[in-house]
Amino acid sequence: MAEVQLKAGNAPEDQIANEGAKLKESEAQIGTSDVKPQFVLKTPKGARDYNPKQMAIREKVFNIITGSFKRHGAETIDTPVFELKETLMGNMVKTQNLIYDLKDQGGELLSLRYDLTVPFARYLAMNKISSIKRYHIAKVYRRDNPAMTRGRYREFYQCDFDIAGQYDAMIPDAECLKIIHEVLSELKLGDFLIKVNDRRILDGMFEVCGVPADKFRTVCSSVDKMDKMAWEEVKSEMVAEKGLAPETADKIGEYVQRHGNSELIDKLLQDDKLSQNKLALEGLNDMKQLFIYLKIFGVEEKIMFDLSLARGLDYYTGVIYEAVLVQKPGDELTRQNESSEPISVGSVAGGGRYDDLVGMFDPKGRKVPCVGFSIGIERIFSIMEQKVEASEEKVRTTETQVFVATAQKQLLEERMKLLAELWEAGIKAEITYKKNPKLLNQLQHCEDAGIPLVAIIGNRKLKEGIVKLRDVSTREEINVTRDNLIEEIEKRTSQS
Repeated sequence: MAEVQLKAGNAPEDQIANEGAKLKESEAQIGTSDVKPQFVLKTPKGARDYNPKQMAIREKVFNIITGSFKRHGAETIDTPVFELKETLMGNMVKTQNLIYDLKDQGGELLSLRYDLTVPFARYLAMNKISSIKRYHIAKVYRRDNPAMTRGRYREFYQCDFDIAGQYDAMIPDAECLKIIHEVLSELKLGDFLIKVNDRRILDGMFEVCGVPADKFRTVCSSVDKMDKMAWEEVKSEMVAEKGLAPETADKIGEYVQRHGNSELIDKLLQDDKLSQNKLALEGLNDMKQLFIYLKIFGVEEKIMFDLSLARGLDYYTGVIYEAVLVQKPGDELTRQNESSEPISVGSVAGGGRYDDLVGMFDPKGRKVPCVGFSIGIERIFSIMEQKVEASEEKVRTTETQVFVATAQKQLLEERMKLLAELWEAGIKAEITYKKNPKLLNQLQHCEDAGIPLVAIIGNRKLKEGIVKLRDVSTREEINVTRDNLIEEIEKRTSQS
């Protein structure tokens, strides 16, 4: 009305336009506008939807992982998707710009969790828990630059396994590596390698090479790039960007280009400089003990002691490790030879020991030693999806064991009665929602959905208490009494 009056009074055009905009805004607020809103139909950057086929693959992966965690006696917890901002910022200095902050709406400054380790440490400190073996599978959020094709997202799942408590050295650490080996073997992603190192060995190495103490962490971040960059590039970064003396960088290079097995540990224990460094000596002795346990667990052949492994997070205090998928340099992975290096094609798990993190949150500084790892689940999903697509493997998106069908009309209620009996017995079953469906359409649905069995009922068989059970893949049909139907279904689908 105001817009019309302005036009009638020959008001300036900008005033008319302003009143028109106000009117549209008011209409939008009270819902009186006839204009249909236009939505941008896309997922947020760095996030994605998952269709039933993709979710079936994800569930398979999750079941394998949780099965291994439970086999090792772990219990699960859950924590809020957001934490107090100060909790996350306490040990995330390098990644503060990657954390999603939430608007203050209730007197608390909150941020979305960046990982599951810091919330776990907060949980232990808050509840005064001194020992637990736990796993946690949940979404985390990073305001990172996503690379969707490589399984790098802003919203993604993490699968964490941790052992907290005061135990003898390297026993829980060895079990963590055993579990990673177990999971990757069962997932059948291809050949893999688990690299191990120790932060104490790195710090001792930097010390004997003459790296100033205030440059340990920044030099460490350069060393951590050696899986993606040649040593000369890493050295150049250390000298040009980090201000390290060239001769100091050369000394570091003599160590970080070495990798091998327990024999390399023995060589380093005889190194004149490293063996005299307290930190390095502690780390090397523990590493030697770790390899003894790994041999007992039968996984030593997939473990490589790699002096270039550094891992970026500052809270690690001892053993660190990273699992990578590899391409063999020849017909065999001659990993034990120091001069032969497998080609990494992607990290799929990583972790280590972090003994000081809980104490950082505890009011009294009470320490709870912890060791654990996180599985790069999105990377694994991407690989699994690609393998399924390449093999054209048919993926079942439901777990239906039997479909209740009929070839005759007016039997909807009888189908529903049988369906209810099957559900009551714990059988996964379904019917079509049409009153008088065609049998051919019902059978075709079972083939398309991968449902293994069809229970076909008819008027005459109903009177005799008989159900015809059809194997969808072989098309074999047998008559089963109603009393024996559930037992027969369970027997035929127990292996599927």
